[in-house]
Amino acid sequence: MLGKDLEPDVSLRSKIVSRYFSGPLGRVILLSVPAQKWTYIGAGLSMMGVAAATAASAWIMQSFFDAVAKPEDRGQIWMVAGAITVIFLARGLFTFLQAVLLAKAGNRVVADIQTRIFAKLMRQDYAFFSATESSDILMRLTQGATAARAMIDQLAVGLVRDLLTFVGLVSVMLWQHAILSLMFLVIGPLAAIGLRLVLQAVRRIAGRELASIADVYRVLQESAAGIRIIKAFALEDLMNARMVKAVRETEARANAMTRVGAITVPMLDILAGMAIAAILLVSTTSLLGGTVTSPGQLMSFVAALLMAYDPARRLSQTRVQIEGNMAGVAMIFDLMDRPEPLTEAPDAKPLPPAPLEITFDAMGFAYGDKVAIHPLTLTCAAGKTTAFVGPSGSGKSTLLNLILRLQDPTTGVLRIGGLDLRQAQLDSLRGAISYVGQETFLFSTSLMENIRLGRRDATDAEVIAAAKVAQAHEFIDLLPAGYQTPVGENGAFLSGGQKQRIAIARAVLKNAPILVLDEATSALDNISERGVRDGLAALSEGRTTIVVAHRLSTIQHADRICFLEGGRVVEDGTFDDLLAKGGKFRALHDGAAQDQSA
Repeated sequence: MLGKDLEPDVSLRSKIVSRYFSGPLGRVILLSVPAQKWTYIGAGLSMMGVAAATAASAWIMQSFFDAVAKPEDRGQIWMVAGAITVIFLARGLFTFLQAVLLAKAGNRVVADIQTRIFAKLMRQDYAFFSATESSDILMRLTQGATAARAMIDQLAVGLVRDLLTFVGLVSVMLWQHAILSLMFLVIGPLAAIGLRLVLQAVRRIAGRELASIADVYRVLQESAAGIRIIKAFALEDLMNARMVKAVRETEARANAMTRVGAITVPMLDILAGMAIAAILLVSTTSLLGGTVTSPGQLMSFVAALLMAYDPARRLSQTRVQIEGNMAGVAMIFDLMDRPEPLTEAPDAKPLPPAPLEITFDAMGFAYGDKVAIHPLTLTCAAGKTTAFVGPSGSGKSTLLNLILRLQDPTTGVLRIGGLDLRQAQLDSLRGAISYVGQETFLFSTSLMENIRLGRRDATDAEVIAAAKVAQAHEFIDLLPAGYQTPVGENGAFLSGGQKQRIAIARAVLKNAPILVLDEATSALDNISERGVRDGLAALSEGRTTIVVAHRLSTIQHADRICFLEGGRVVEDGTFDDLLAKGGKFRALHDGAAQDQSA
Protein backbone atom coordinates (compact mmCIF):
# COMPACT_ATOMS: atom_id res chain seq x y z
CA MET A 1 0.00 0.00 0.00
CA LEU A 2 2.84 2.35 0.87
CA GLY A 3 4.44 1.69 -2.52
CA LYS A 4 1.22 2.63 -4.32
CA ASP A 5 0.90 5.80 -2.28
CA LEU A 6 4.43 6.79 -3.21
CA GLU A 7 4.05 6.21 -6.94
CA PRO A 8 2.33 9.56 -7.70
CA ASP A 9 5.01 11.42 -5.73
CA VAL A 10 7.81 9.66 -7.63
CA SER A 11 6.07 10.38 -10.93
CA LEU A 12 5.53 14.02 -9.97
CA ARG A 13 9.14 14.36 -8.84
CA SER A 14 10.45 12.91 -12.12
CA LYS A 15 8.25 15.33 -14.07
CA ILE A 16 9.49 18.28 -12.04
CA VAL A 17 13.11 17.20 -12.46
CA SER A 18 12.62 16.63 -16.19
CA ARG A 19 10.99 20.01 -16.69
CA TYR A 20 12.94 22.32 -14.43
CA PHE A 21 16.27 20.59 -13.73
CA SER A 22 17.26 19.13 -17.11
CA GLY A 23 19.48 22.05 -18.13
CA PRO A 24 23.05 22.68 -16.92
CA LEU A 25 21.91 25.00 -14.12
CA GLY A 26 19.27 22.60 -12.81
CA ARG A 27 21.63 19.64 -13.05
CA VAL A 28 24.34 21.49 -11.11
CA ILE A 29 21.80 22.19 -8.37
CA LEU A 30 20.72 18.54 -8.18
CA LEU A 31 24.32 17.35 -8.29
CA SER A 32 25.74 19.65 -5.64
CA VAL A 33 23.13 21.28 -3.40
CA PRO A 34 21.45 18.26 -1.72
CA ALA A 35 24.74 17.03 -0.26
CA GLN A 36 25.36 20.51 1.21
CA LYS A 37 21.75 21.35 2.03
CA TRP A 38 22.30 22.20 5.70
CA THR A 39 25.22 24.47 4.89
CA TYR A 40 23.21 26.19 2.16
CA ILE A 41 20.21 26.47 4.49
CA GLY A 42 22.44 28.16 7.06
CA ALA A 43 23.83 30.47 4.38
CA GLY A 44 20.29 31.19 3.16
CA LEU A 45 19.11 32.09 6.66
CA SER A 46 22.16 34.35 7.05
CA MET A 47 21.36 36.07 3.74
CA MET A 48 17.77 36.54 4.89
CA GLY A 49 19.18 38.19 7.99
CA VAL A 50 21.33 40.48 5.81
CA ALA A 51 18.27 41.40 3.72
CA ALA A 52 16.14 42.08 6.80
CA ALA A 53 18.87 44.17 8.44
CA THR A 54 19.39 46.19 5.25
CA ALA A 55 15.66 46.94 4.96
CA ALA A 56 15.56 47.79 8.67
CA SER A 57 18.48 50.21 8.25
CA ALA A 58 16.46 52.13 5.64
CA TRP A 59 13.31 51.98 7.78
CA ILE A 60 15.09 53.34 10.87
CA MET A 61 16.11 56.47 8.93
CA GLN A 62 12.62 57.91 9.51
CA SER A 63 13.04 57.57 13.27
CA PHE A 64 16.62 58.86 13.03
CA PHE A 65 15.69 62.13 11.30
CA ASP A 66 12.56 62.57 13.38
CA ALA A 67 14.75 62.18 16.50
CA VAL A 68 17.27 64.71 15.13
CA ALA A 69 14.42 67.14 14.57
CA LYS A 70 13.50 66.80 18.31
CA PRO A 71 16.80 66.88 20.22
CA GLU A 72 14.96 67.56 23.48
CA ASP A 73 13.49 64.02 23.44
CA ARG A 74 16.59 62.25 24.84
CA GLY A 75 14.79 58.95 25.39
CA GLN A 76 13.85 58.64 21.73
CA ILE A 77 17.42 59.50 20.66
CA TRP A 78 18.89 56.76 22.87
CA MET A 79 16.30 54.29 21.64
CA VAL A 80 17.02 55.06 17.97
CA ALA A 81 20.80 54.94 18.54
CA GLY A 82 20.50 51.54 20.21
CA ALA A 83 18.28 50.22 17.40
CA ILE A 84 20.75 51.40 14.75
CA THR A 85 23.61 49.72 16.62
CA VAL A 86 21.71 46.42 16.88
CA ILE A 87 20.71 46.53 13.20
CA PHE A 88 24.25 47.07 11.95
CA LEU A 89 25.74 44.54 14.37
CA ALA A 90 23.23 41.98 13.11
CA ARG A 91 23.98 42.85 9.52
CA GLY A 92 27.73 42.42 10.11
CA LEU A 93 27.23 39.07 11.85
CA PHE A 94 24.91 37.73 9.16
CA THR A 95 27.28 38.92 6.42
CA PHE A 96 30.16 37.08 8.08
CA LEU A 97 28.14 33.87 8.46
CA GLN A 98 26.93 34.09 4.86
CA ALA A 99 30.46 34.46 3.51
CA VAL A 100 31.88 31.60 5.61
CA LEU A 101 29.05 29.15 4.92
CA LEU A 102 28.92 29.91 1.19
CA ALA A 103 32.69 29.47 0.90
CA LYS A 104 32.54 26.18 2.83
CA ALA A 105 29.73 24.83 0.66
CA GLY A 106 31.35 26.13 -2.53
CA ASN A 107 34.70 24.54 -1.75
CA ARG A 108 32.98 21.22 -1.10
CA VAL A 109 31.05 21.56 -4.38
CA VAL A 110 34.33 21.99 -6.29
CA ALA A 111 35.90 19.04 -4.46
CA ASP A 112 32.88 16.78 -5.05
CA ILE A 113 32.61 17.66 -8.74
CA GLN A 114 36.33 17.17 -9.32
CA THR A 115 36.14 13.81 -7.53
CA ARG A 116 33.15 12.76 -9.65
CA ILE A 117 34.85 13.86 -12.87
CA PHE A 118 38.03 11.96 -12.00
CA ALA A 119 36.06 8.83 -11.08
CA LYS A 120 34.23 9.14 -14.41
CA LEU A 121 37.56 9.44 -16.22
CA MET A 122 38.82 6.29 -14.53
CA ARG A 123 35.79 4.42 -15.92
CA GLN A 124 36.55 5.42 -19.51
CA ASP A 125 38.30 3.10 -21.92
CA TYR A 126 41.65 3.47 -23.63
CA ALA A 127 40.03 4.91 -26.77
CA PHE A 128 38.75 7.92 -24.82
CA PHE A 129 42.22 8.88 -23.60
CA SER A 130 43.69 8.28 -27.05
CA ALA A 131 41.16 10.64 -28.62
CA THR A 132 41.02 13.30 -25.88
CA GLU A 133 43.80 15.80 -25.24
CA SER A 134 45.03 16.07 -21.67
CA SER A 135 44.52 19.85 -21.82
CA ASP A 136 40.82 19.26 -22.49
CA ILE A 137 40.58 16.94 -19.48
CA LEU A 138 42.37 19.50 -17.32
CA MET A 139 39.94 22.19 -18.47
CA ARG A 140 36.94 20.12 -17.43
CA LEU A 141 38.45 19.28 -14.05
CA THR A 142 39.42 22.85 -13.15
CA GLN A 143 37.41 25.42 -15.11
CA GLY A 144 34.26 23.29 -15.19
CA ALA A 145 34.19 22.68 -11.43
CA THR A 146 34.97 26.33 -10.68
CA ALA A 147 32.20 27.46 -13.03
CA ALA A 148 29.72 25.17 -11.26
CA ARG A 149 30.66 26.58 -7.87
CA ALA A 150 30.41 30.16 -9.14
CA MET A 151 27.01 29.46 -10.72
CA ILE A 152 25.55 28.10 -7.47
CA ASP A 153 27.00 30.97 -5.43
CA GLN A 154 25.60 33.54 -7.86
CA LEU A 155 22.20 31.87 -7.83
CA ALA A 156 22.09 31.62 -4.03
CA VAL A 157 23.23 35.18 -3.43
CA GLY A 158 21.03 36.57 -6.19
CA LEU A 159 17.81 34.75 -5.31
CA VAL A 160 18.14 34.98 -1.55
CA ARG A 161 20.18 37.95 -0.38
CA ASP A 162 19.84 40.39 -3.26
CA LEU A 163 16.24 39.57 -4.18
CA LEU A 164 15.04 39.64 -0.58
CA THR A 165 17.02 42.82 0.11
CA PHE A 166 15.49 44.45 -2.95
CA VAL A 167 11.99 43.31 -1.98
CA GLY A 168 12.49 44.56 1.58
CA LEU A 169 13.73 47.96 0.48
CA VAL A 170 10.97 48.36 -2.10
CA SER A 171 8.48 47.49 0.64
CA VAL A 172 9.91 50.33 2.74
CA MET A 173 9.61 52.66 -0.26
CA LEU A 174 6.00 51.63 -0.91
CA TRP A 175 5.13 52.13 2.74
CA GLN A 176 6.63 55.59 2.81
CA HIS A 177 5.29 56.79 -0.56
CA ALA A 178 3.58 54.41 -2.98
CA ILE A 179 3.37 56.76 -6.00
CA LEU A 180 7.07 57.66 -5.89
CA SER A 181 7.94 53.96 -5.58
CA LEU A 182 5.96 53.06 -8.68
CA MET A 183 7.95 55.63 -10.65
CA PHE A 184 11.19 53.94 -9.58
CA LEU A 185 9.87 50.51 -10.57
CA VAL A 186 9.32 51.70 -14.14
CA ILE A 187 13.00 51.07 -14.80
CA GLY A 188 12.53 47.29 -14.31
CA PRO A 189 10.98 46.48 -17.71
CA LEU A 190 13.41 48.82 -19.47
CA ALA A 191 16.37 47.11 -17.78
CA ALA A 192 15.00 43.65 -18.71
CA ILE A 193 15.01 44.56 -22.41
CA GLY A 194 18.64 45.67 -22.25
CA LEU A 195 19.59 42.60 -20.20
CA ARG A 196 18.19 40.26 -22.83
CA LEU A 197 20.46 41.77 -25.48
CA VAL A 198 23.44 41.46 -23.14
CA LEU A 199 22.76 37.74 -22.49
CA GLN A 200 22.75 36.97 -26.20
CA ALA A 201 26.25 38.43 -26.51
CA VAL A 202 27.45 36.59 -23.36
CA ARG A 203 26.39 33.21 -24.79
CA ARG A 204 28.42 33.84 -27.93
CA ILE A 205 31.57 34.92 -26.11
CA ALA A 206 31.64 32.44 -23.20
CA GLY A 207 32.27 29.33 -25.29
CA ARG A 208 35.00 31.05 -27.29
CA GLU A 209 36.70 32.20 -24.09
CA LEU A 210 36.88 28.62 -22.75
CA ALA A 211 38.25 27.41 -26.09
CA SER A 212 41.03 30.01 -25.82
CA ILE A 213 41.88 28.90 -22.27
CA ALA A 214 42.05 25.30 -23.52
CA ASP A 215 44.56 26.44 -26.17
CA VAL A 216 46.77 27.92 -23.43
CA TYR A 217 46.64 24.62 -21.50
CA ARG A 218 47.41 22.69 -24.69
CA VAL A 219 50.51 24.73 -25.54
CA LEU A 220 51.75 24.50 -21.95
CA GLN A 221 51.23 20.73 -21.80
CA GLU A 222 52.92 20.12 -25.16
CA SER A 223 55.85 22.34 -24.19
CA ALA A 224 56.43 20.47 -20.92
CA ALA A 225 56.08 17.02 -22.51
CA GLY A 226 58.06 17.80 -25.65
CA ILE A 227 60.84 20.00 -24.26
CA ARG A 228 63.56 17.70 -25.62
CA ILE A 229 62.22 18.01 -29.19
CA ILE A 230 61.69 21.73 -28.76
CA LYS A 231 65.31 22.21 -27.74
CA ALA A 232 66.72 19.79 -30.30
CA PHE A 233 64.92 21.46 -33.22
CA ALA A 234 65.21 25.05 -31.88
CA LEU A 235 61.44 25.42 -31.67
CA GLU A 236 61.43 27.89 -28.77
CA ASP A 237 60.35 30.80 -30.96
CA LEU A 238 57.56 28.74 -32.49
CA MET A 239 56.22 27.68 -29.11
CA ASN A 240 56.53 31.23 -27.79
CA ALA A 241 54.53 32.46 -30.77
CA ARG A 242 51.85 29.81 -30.19
CA MET A 243 51.61 30.73 -26.53
CA VAL A 244 51.46 34.47 -27.29
CA LYS A 245 48.67 33.85 -29.80
CA ALA A 246 46.68 31.69 -27.35
CA VAL A 247 47.15 34.14 -24.48
CA ARG A 248 46.22 37.15 -26.63
CA GLU A 249 43.05 35.42 -27.84
CA THR A 250 42.14 34.54 -24.26
CA GLU A 251 42.81 38.14 -23.22
CA ALA A 252 40.71 39.55 -26.06
CA ARG A 253 37.74 37.32 -25.28
CA ALA A 254 38.03 37.98 -21.54
CA ASN A 255 38.00 41.71 -22.29
CA ALA A 256 34.97 41.24 -24.55
CA MET A 257 33.19 39.37 -21.75
CA THR A 258 34.06 42.15 -19.31
CA ARG A 259 32.75 44.83 -21.68
CA VAL A 260 29.50 43.00 -22.26
CA GLY A 261 29.00 42.26 -18.56
CA ALA A 262 29.84 45.83 -17.57
CA ILE A 263 27.11 47.27 -19.80
CA THR A 264 24.48 46.41 -17.20
CA VAL A 265 25.93 48.81 -14.61
CA PRO A 266 25.86 52.07 -16.65
CA MET A 267 22.55 51.01 -18.17
CA LEU A 268 21.04 50.81 -14.69
CA ASP A 269 22.87 53.98 -13.64
CA ILE A 270 21.22 55.98 -16.40
CA LEU A 271 17.76 54.56 -15.76
CA ALA A 272 18.10 54.96 -11.99
CA GLY A 273 19.35 58.53 -12.37
CA MET A 274 16.33 59.42 -14.49
CA ALA A 275 14.02 57.81 -11.92
CA ILE A 276 15.65 59.64 -8.98
CA ALA A 277 15.43 62.99 -10.82
CA ALA A 278 11.74 62.40 -11.50
CA ILE A 279 11.18 61.39 -7.87
CA LEU A 280 12.84 64.59 -6.68
CA LEU A 281 10.53 66.71 -8.81
CA VAL A 282 7.43 64.86 -7.68
CA SER A 283 8.39 64.76 -3.99
CA THR A 284 8.96 68.51 -3.78
CA THR A 285 5.95 69.65 -5.81
CA SER A 286 2.29 68.94 -5.85
CA LEU A 287 2.59 66.64 -8.87
CA LEU A 288 0.96 63.22 -8.56
CA GLY A 289 -0.15 63.45 -4.97
CA GLY A 290 1.96 66.16 -3.37
CA THR A 291 4.84 65.94 -0.95
CA VAL A 292 5.62 63.42 1.76
CA THR A 293 4.43 64.14 5.27
CA SER A 294 7.72 64.55 7.16
CA PRO A 295 11.49 64.95 6.62
CA GLY A 296 12.07 61.59 8.32
CA GLN A 297 9.63 59.88 5.97
CA LEU A 298 11.34 61.48 2.98
CA MET A 299 14.82 60.46 4.17
CA SER A 300 13.66 56.91 4.85
CA PHE A 301 12.26 56.72 1.34
CA VAL A 302 15.42 58.18 -0.22
CA ALA A 303 17.67 55.87 1.84
CA ALA A 304 15.65 52.83 0.75
CA LEU A 305 15.73 54.07 -2.85
CA LEU A 306 19.51 54.51 -2.89
CA MET A 307 20.14 51.24 -1.08
CA ALA A 308 17.79 49.33 -3.43
CA TYR A 309 19.94 50.31 -6.39
CA ASP A 310 22.84 48.08 -5.31
CA PRO A 311 20.90 44.78 -5.07
CA ALA A 312 19.05 45.69 -8.27
CA ARG A 313 22.38 46.14 -10.03
CA ARG A 314 23.69 42.83 -8.69
CA LEU A 315 20.50 41.05 -9.71
CA SER A 316 20.89 42.33 -13.25
CA GLN A 317 24.46 41.02 -13.33
CA THR A 318 23.59 37.66 -11.76
CA ARG A 319 21.94 36.39 -14.92
CA VAL A 320 24.89 37.58 -16.99
CA GLN A 321 27.36 35.85 -14.68
CA ILE A 322 25.33 32.62 -14.65
CA GLU A 323 25.18 32.65 -18.44
CA GLY A 324 28.93 33.23 -18.59
CA ASN A 325 29.54 30.11 -16.47
CA MET A 326 27.09 27.99 -18.46
CA ALA A 327 29.70 26.91 -21.02
CA GLY A 328 32.05 25.65 -18.29
CA VAL A 329 29.24 23.71 -16.60
CA ALA A 330 28.18 22.23 -19.94
CA MET A 331 31.70 20.77 -20.25
CA ILE A 332 31.17 18.87 -16.99
CA PHE A 333 27.96 17.23 -18.11
CA ASP A 334 29.33 16.50 -21.56
CA LEU A 335 31.82 14.25 -19.77
CA MET A 336 29.43 12.99 -17.08
CA ASP A 337 26.95 11.90 -19.78
CA ARG A 338 29.48 9.87 -21.71
CA PRO A 339 28.77 6.14 -21.74
CA GLU A 340 30.98 3.96 -19.57
CA PRO A 341 32.06 1.06 -21.79
CA LEU A 342 34.15 -0.66 -19.13
CA THR A 343 31.71 -0.91 -16.24
CA GLU A 344 31.55 -4.09 -14.21
CA ALA A 345 28.59 -6.37 -14.93
CA PRO A 346 26.04 -6.62 -12.07
CA ASP A 347 26.57 -10.38 -11.89
CA ALA A 348 30.35 -10.23 -12.39
CA LYS A 349 32.40 -13.17 -11.15
CA PRO A 350 36.04 -13.49 -10.05
CA LEU A 351 38.50 -15.21 -12.36
CA PRO A 352 39.08 -18.89 -11.55
CA PRO A 353 42.36 -19.93 -9.89
CA ALA A 354 45.58 -20.17 -11.92
CA PRO A 355 46.73 -21.45 -14.32
CA LEU A 356 44.64 -19.28 -16.66
CA GLU A 357 44.11 -19.87 -20.36
CA ILE A 358 43.41 -16.94 -22.68
CA THR A 359 40.98 -17.64 -25.52
CA PHE A 360 40.00 -15.45 -28.47
CA ASP A 361 36.68 -16.78 -29.77
CA ALA A 362 35.89 -15.18 -33.17
CA MET A 363 36.98 -11.97 -31.44
CA GLY A 364 37.39 -8.78 -33.46
CA PHE A 365 37.83 -5.09 -32.77
CA ALA A 366 37.26 -1.92 -34.77
CA TYR A 367 37.84 1.78 -34.12
CA GLY A 368 34.64 3.04 -35.68
CA ASP A 369 34.78 1.97 -39.32
CA LYS A 370 38.46 1.02 -39.14
CA VAL A 371 38.98 -2.69 -38.39
CA ALA A 372 42.02 -3.25 -36.18
CA ILE A 373 41.56 -6.97 -35.45
CA HIS A 374 39.62 -9.21 -37.81
CA PRO A 375 37.64 -12.04 -36.17
CA LEU A 376 40.30 -14.16 -34.50
CA THR A 377 40.05 -17.62 -32.96
CA LEU A 378 43.14 -18.46 -30.93
CA THR A 379 44.12 -20.01 -27.61
CA CYS A 380 47.07 -18.87 -25.50
CA ALA A 381 47.79 -21.97 -23.40
CA ALA A 382 47.81 -21.70 -19.63
CA GLY A 383 51.31 -21.62 -18.16
CA LYS A 384 52.88 -21.13 -21.60
CA THR A 385 54.42 -18.17 -23.44
CA THR A 386 52.67 -16.81 -26.52
CA ALA A 387 54.42 -14.10 -28.54
CA PHE A 388 52.93 -11.69 -31.07
CA VAL A 389 55.19 -10.12 -33.69
CA GLY A 390 54.59 -8.21 -36.87
CA PRO A 391 54.94 -4.80 -38.48
CA SER A 392 53.65 -1.58 -36.90
CA GLY A 393 49.89 -1.24 -37.18
CA SER A 394 49.32 -4.99 -37.37
CA GLY A 395 47.17 -5.04 -34.19
CA LYS A 396 49.64 -6.18 -31.51
CA SER A 397 48.99 -3.34 -29.08
CA THR A 398 45.24 -3.61 -29.63
CA LEU A 399 45.37 -7.27 -28.59
CA LEU A 400 47.15 -6.32 -25.37
CA ASN A 401 44.58 -3.58 -24.67
CA LEU A 402 41.83 -6.15 -25.04
CA ILE A 403 43.56 -8.64 -22.71
CA LEU A 404 44.02 -5.89 -20.11
CA ARG A 405 40.40 -4.88 -20.73
CA LEU A 406 41.31 -1.32 -21.57
CA GLN A 407 38.83 -1.88 -24.40
CA ASP A 408 36.15 -4.48 -25.13
CA PRO A 409 35.83 -6.52 -28.34
CA THR A 410 33.36 -5.22 -30.90
CA THR A 411 32.67 -8.78 -32.08
CA GLY A 412 33.13 -12.21 -30.52
CA VAL A 413 34.38 -13.01 -27.03
CA LEU A 414 37.68 -12.82 -25.17
CA ARG A 415 37.92 -15.24 -22.25
CA ILE A 416 40.43 -15.78 -19.46
CA GLY A 417 40.08 -19.03 -17.57
CA GLY A 418 36.88 -19.69 -19.55
CA LEU A 419 35.23 -16.47 -18.27
CA ASP A 420 34.15 -13.70 -20.65
CA LEU A 421 36.12 -10.62 -19.54
CA ARG A 422 32.92 -8.57 -19.68
CA GLN A 423 31.58 -10.85 -16.94
CA ALA A 424 34.74 -10.75 -14.83
CA GLN A 425 35.15 -8.67 -11.68
CA LEU A 426 37.54 -5.85 -12.53
CA ASP A 427 39.56 -6.19 -9.31
CA SER A 428 39.99 -9.89 -9.97
CA LEU A 429 41.08 -9.26 -13.56
CA ARG A 430 43.54 -6.49 -12.66
CA GLY A 431 44.96 -8.58 -9.84
CA ALA A 432 45.59 -11.51 -12.19
CA ILE A 433 47.80 -9.58 -14.65
CA SER A 434 51.29 -8.12 -14.34
CA TYR A 435 52.06 -5.65 -17.11
CA VAL A 436 55.24 -4.05 -18.44
CA GLY A 437 54.71 -1.63 -21.30
CA GLN A 438 56.97 -0.14 -23.91
CA GLU A 439 56.04 3.36 -22.76
CA THR A 440 57.20 3.12 -19.17
CA PHE A 441 55.35 5.31 -16.71
CA LEU A 442 56.59 6.10 -13.22
CA PHE A 443 54.81 8.13 -10.56
CA SER A 444 56.41 11.18 -9.00
CA THR A 445 57.51 9.48 -5.80
CA SER A 446 60.47 7.39 -4.61
CA LEU A 447 61.91 4.34 -6.35
CA MET A 448 60.80 2.19 -3.43
CA GLU A 449 57.18 3.33 -3.71
CA ASN A 450 57.14 3.00 -7.50
CA ILE A 451 58.15 -0.65 -7.27
CA ARG A 452 55.83 -1.27 -4.31
CA LEU A 453 52.85 -0.24 -6.45
CA GLY A 454 53.06 -3.77 -7.84
CA ARG A 455 51.95 -5.05 -4.43
CA ARG A 456 51.26 -2.35 -1.88
CA ASP A 457 51.63 -4.58 1.17
CA ALA A 458 55.11 -5.77 0.13
CA THR A 459 57.98 -5.40 2.58
CA ASP A 460 61.16 -3.48 1.77
CA ALA A 461 63.01 -6.80 1.47
CA GLU A 462 60.51 -8.05 -1.12
CA VAL A 463 60.84 -4.81 -3.09
CA ILE A 464 64.64 -5.16 -3.13
CA ALA A 465 64.39 -8.80 -4.22
CA ALA A 466 62.15 -7.80 -7.15
CA ALA A 467 64.61 -5.06 -8.11
CA LYS A 468 67.43 -7.61 -8.19
CA VAL A 469 65.46 -9.83 -10.58
CA ALA A 470 64.91 -6.80 -12.83
CA GLN A 471 68.64 -5.92 -12.74
CA ALA A 472 67.73 -2.60 -11.07
CA HIS A 473 69.28 -3.06 -7.62
CA GLU A 474 72.81 -2.26 -8.74
CA PHE A 475 72.08 1.23 -10.11
CA ILE A 476 69.62 2.01 -7.28
CA ASP A 477 72.24 1.11 -4.67
CA LEU A 478 74.65 3.64 -6.18
CA LEU A 479 72.19 6.56 -5.81
CA PRO A 480 72.76 8.90 -2.82
CA ALA A 481 69.32 8.17 -1.34
CA GLY A 482 69.10 4.60 -2.64
CA TYR A 483 65.57 3.29 -2.83
CA GLN A 484 64.23 6.54 -1.35
CA THR A 485 65.46 8.56 -4.34
CA PRO A 486 62.61 10.56 -5.93
CA VAL A 487 62.25 9.83 -9.64
CA GLY A 488 60.71 13.18 -10.72
CA GLU A 489 57.76 13.59 -13.04
CA ASN A 490 57.38 10.33 -14.99
CA GLY A 491 60.90 9.29 -14.02
CA ALA A 492 62.54 12.44 -15.39
CA PHE A 493 65.67 11.81 -13.27
CA LEU A 494 66.24 8.31 -14.70
CA SER A 495 67.40 7.01 -18.06
CA GLY A 496 65.02 5.10 -20.32
CA GLY A 497 66.67 1.79 -19.43
CA GLN A 498 66.53 2.52 -15.71
CA LYS A 499 62.83 3.38 -15.92
CA GLN A 500 62.12 0.16 -17.76
CA ARG A 501 63.93 -1.90 -15.14
CA ILE A 502 61.82 -0.25 -12.40
CA ALA A 503 58.66 -1.14 -14.35
CA ILE A 504 59.85 -4.73 -14.68
CA ALA A 505 60.60 -4.87 -10.95
CA ARG A 506 57.05 -3.66 -10.29
CA ALA A 507 55.65 -6.51 -12.40
CA VAL A 508 57.99 -9.03 -10.73
CA LEU A 509 56.77 -7.92 -7.31
CA LYS A 510 53.11 -8.30 -8.30
CA ASN A 511 53.74 -11.97 -9.05
CA ALA A 512 50.44 -12.40 -10.93
CA PRO A 513 49.43 -15.58 -12.81
CA ILE A 514 49.39 -13.73 -16.17
CA LEU A 515 52.38 -11.75 -17.39
CA VAL A 516 51.96 -9.26 -20.25
CA LEU A 517 55.16 -7.85 -21.75
CA ASP A 518 54.92 -5.14 -24.41
CA GLU A 519 58.46 -4.52 -25.67
CA ALA A 520 59.55 -4.88 -22.05
CA THR A 521 63.27 -4.75 -22.83
CA SER A 522 63.26 -2.27 -25.71
CA ALA A 523 65.11 0.46 -23.77
CA LEU A 524 67.82 -1.84 -22.36
CA ASP A 525 71.32 -2.36 -23.67
CA ASN A 526 72.34 -5.87 -24.73
CA ILE A 527 74.09 -6.71 -21.44
CA SER A 528 71.21 -5.51 -19.26
CA GLU A 529 68.70 -7.14 -21.60
CA ARG A 530 70.37 -10.51 -21.21
CA GLY A 531 70.18 -10.35 -17.41
CA VAL A 532 66.59 -9.07 -17.39
CA ARG A 533 65.58 -11.64 -20.01
CA ASP A 534 66.89 -14.43 -17.79
CA GLY A 535 64.95 -12.97 -14.86
CA LEU A 536 61.76 -12.69 -16.89
CA ALA A 537 62.21 -16.23 -18.20
CA ALA A 538 62.34 -17.47 -14.62
CA LEU A 539 59.32 -15.32 -13.76
CA SER A 540 57.37 -16.64 -16.77
CA GLU A 541 57.84 -20.24 -15.68
CA GLY A 542 54.40 -21.69 -15.01
CA ARG A 543 52.65 -18.42 -15.87
CA THR A 544 50.51 -17.55 -18.88
CA THR A 545 52.78 -15.06 -20.61
CA ILE A 546 51.90 -12.78 -23.52
CA VAL A 547 54.85 -11.08 -25.23
CA VAL A 548 54.94 -8.40 -27.90
CA ALA A 549 58.47 -7.92 -29.20
CA HIS A 550 60.50 -6.47 -32.04
CA ARG A 551 63.73 -7.99 -30.72
CA LEU A 552 63.27 -11.55 -31.83
CA SER A 553 65.97 -12.70 -29.41
CA THR A 554 63.48 -12.13 -26.57
CA ILE A 555 61.01 -14.68 -27.98
CA GLN A 556 63.31 -17.50 -29.09
CA HIS A 557 62.02 -19.78 -26.37
CA ALA A 558 58.33 -18.83 -26.68
CA ASP A 559 56.01 -21.82 -26.85
CA ARG A 560 54.05 -20.18 -29.66
CA ILE A 561 54.68 -17.23 -31.96
CA CYS A 562 51.89 -15.53 -33.94
CA PHE A 563 52.84 -13.25 -36.82
CA LEU A 564 50.24 -10.51 -37.21
CA GLU A 565 49.63 -8.49 -40.35
CA GLY A 566 46.63 -6.27 -41.03
CA GLY A 567 44.85 -7.48 -37.91
CA ARG A 568 45.11 -11.16 -38.89
CA VAL A 569 47.36 -14.02 -37.76
CA VAL A 570 49.10 -15.00 -41.00
CA GLU A 571 51.71 -17.36 -39.52
CA ASP A 572 51.74 -19.44 -36.37
CA GLY A 573 54.24 -21.83 -34.76
CA THR A 574 57.43 -22.12 -32.74
CA PHE A 575 60.53 -20.04 -33.47
CA ASP A 576 62.23 -22.85 -35.39
CA ASP A 577 59.04 -23.84 -37.23
CA LEU A 578 58.48 -20.30 -38.51
CA LEU A 579 62.09 -19.96 -39.65
CA ALA A 580 61.77 -23.25 -41.52
CA LYS A 581 58.63 -22.08 -43.34
CA GLY A 582 60.60 -19.27 -44.96
CA GLY A 583 57.65 -16.88 -44.86
CA LYS A 584 57.08 -13.45 -43.37
CA PHE A 585 58.59 -14.30 -40.01
CA ARG A 586 61.76 -15.57 -41.71
CA ALA A 587 61.95 -12.30 -43.68
CA LEU A 588 61.57 -10.31 -40.45
CA HIS A 589 64.25 -12.43 -38.76
CA ASP A 590 66.73 -12.10 -41.62
CA GLY A 591 66.16 -8.34 -41.85
CA ALA A 592 66.81 -7.94 -38.12
CA ALA A 593 70.00 -10.03 -38.43
CA GLN A 594 71.26 -7.84 -41.25
CA ASP A 595 70.57 -4.71 -39.23
CA GLN A 596 72.56 -6.07 -36.29
CA SER A 597 75.50 -7.08 -38.44
CA ALA A 598 75.54 -3.65 -40.11
